[in-house]
Amino acid sequence: MAEKTDLTKQSDDALAEALAEGKRELFNLRFQLATGQLESPARIPQVKKQVARINTEMRARQLAGKES
Repeated sequence: MAEKTDLTKQSDDALAEALAEGKRELFNLRFQLATGQLESPARIPQVKKQVARINTEMRARQLAGKES
């Protein structure tokens, strides 16, 4: 899982790719949950938090760019 310091060091493109990957993983986990194939239900909240952290970092960068 990406830590806050790791996210601040990543480029905008890397963050966008990580966000897309996290959303894909979350979709797949939800699909597995619906079909009864999910092995680790605790993974869903972990991925949701990871996606939220990435969104927060991207928004912080967006706001910092407007202030300049």
